[in-house]
Amino acid sequence: MGGSYKQESQNLFQQMPLAKQRAFLQQLKSIYRQILLNYFTNDITGKQKIDTFINIVFGANVPVPQIIEIHMELIDEFSKQLKLEGRSDEVLLDYRLTLIDILAHLCETYRSSKQF
Repeated sequence: MGGSYKQESQNLFQQMPLAKQRAFLQQLKSIYRQILLNYFTNDITGKQKIDTFINIVFGANVPVPQIIEIHMELIDEFSKQLKLEGRSDEVLLDYRLTLIDILAHLCETYRSSKQF
């Protein structure tokens, strides 16, 4: 990541037009969905997906509440699907670890970027 903490203004989430924000959040949600689906597997691309997600979020300066909202929306969708299938959604509690992991990676990225 390295030395420059500056981003171009058109790439900053808060400065995007509303329609672009929505499209951007859908892209993030899609990536995050893949992270969730593969989080507890031995998928070797899992770390790469997390790194990609973190780089996108960091580069656009996406507020943490947006990340939490994406997580909660996806968990809610998964819960509804499990209930439709007549299965317990209790397993979804384990996916709090995913959110904690993502936020920890993001904090580390911010911390590292401010050292230079």
